[in-house]
Amino acid sequence: MKKKLWQTKTDLDAAVEAYTVGADPELDARLLRFEIYGSLAHASGLVKIGVLTKAEHARIRKALARLHRAPARFKIARAQEDIHTAIEQALTAELGELGAKVHAGRSRNDQVQTDLRLFLKDRLLTLDAQAGEAASSWAAFGAKWDACAMPGYSHLQRAMPTTVGHWAASHVEALLEGRRALRFAFDEADASPLGAAAGYGVMLPLPRERVAKLLGFSRVQRNTLRVQSSRPRLEASVLSSLALVARDLGVLSWDLSLYSSAEFGFIKLSDSFTTGSSIMPQKKNPDVVELTRARAALFPGWLNQVLMIGQLPSGYHRDHQLTKGPLFCALDALGRMLEIVARLPESLEVDEERCAAAVTTDLLATHEAVALVKEGIPFRSAYREVASRVRAAGAPRRAANVELPSHLGAPGRPDWKALARENARASRRAGSIRRALDQAWSALLQRA
Repeated sequence: MKKKLWQTKTDLDAAVEAYTVGADPELDARLLRFEIYGSLAHASGLVKIGVLTKAEHARIRKALARLHRAPARFKIARAQEDIHTAIEQALTAELGELGAKVHAGRSRNDQVQTDLRLFLKDRLLTLDAQAGEAASSWAAFGAKWDACAMPGYSHLQRAMPTTVGHWAASHVEALLEGRRALRFAFDEADASPLGAAAGYGVMLPLPRERVAKLLGFSRVQRNTLRVQSSRPRLEASVLSSLALVARDLGVLSWDLSLYSSAEFGFIKLSDSFTTGSSIMPQKKNPDVVELTRARAALFPGWLNQVLMIGQLPSGYHRDHQLTKGPLFCALDALGRMLEIVARLPESLEVDEERCAAAVTTDLLATHEAVALVKEGIPFRSAYREVASRVRAAGAPRRAANVELPSHLGAPGRPDWKALARENARASRRAGSIRRALDQAWSALLQRA
């Protein structure tokens, strides 16, 4: 068995090895493509400073390109610990000592950071696109039901009239806010750590800016010690953004669970998005929205795990190895959630009669108070007068001819065009970034 990159003796304790390796081989399999890009860019930098020749770089590029074309055949053995050792040993097996020359000027510490940042940029762009699709889907649903009156709620009590469209628009706007949160996470990840090594650089004039550009990074993460100390912060920044998006999907799921219950009856979920009961033949359970709500509750836990792991002195610590698990779980969970949320509107049927019947005269109390204000009565006096009327009126009746406020963003004016423009702008920006990244990574594979 070949030695590990750090190994200087052979008497390794099997239990200790299993404990320290943990789940890295399984988790790192997802980083193969990005380890290849990082190695190619680093090798190009080594050519620039004379550590590798152009001919050597060409041989390394061809070997890595072959791995890139057939990722399914590449396996990380537990004895190899991680993707970095696996790739280096694959290169050495094919190219001899040339394969080992690629590690000059690198540590596994800045390698894993590079892989993670490239992986995160790729995944965050995918999640951003999914959030945009979900926003479009809910906007189409909301525009369809723009005029369907329903109660608005405060403290889960009927408060004022709104519309199904206005309610849906609130979730569209939440998804757009989520796209902004994902952009923040992307910007945090968009810095190249290569050249930091174990935190203190190396005695080589590494062309860090050039390598960062080759990898599609917008900047270099400057201080080499900060590179290592910032790792749990990066994961926490990303998880914070993911948690915000997930939180809003949880709110939407709660709404759907409530509004589809028999007590509300405003909407119905199609059979394809519900399940049955094992004992009650009549039941249709909203398991899809309930599981979305439950998954949203997992994100603060993942975030807190990483925050607690990150409370360490400056420099690299093996503790950081355990941040990948929560991070990958959260990325996967949000992707599944967004996929389902984008499809949910197609499964919804709105019961216009139930919605309208729930808009009763007591919901117009604020309207009446504002009408008195327009006549010159101070609002507090108008408030008390209308409160007395409501108490004296007895049981509320179904309201007729409900007027809705039409200022920007109010129930009478969700402003679908503005929401669509914002979503389109976000998609254009993300699309431009995606194309630039794909071009940079493709060029690495083709560069001689």
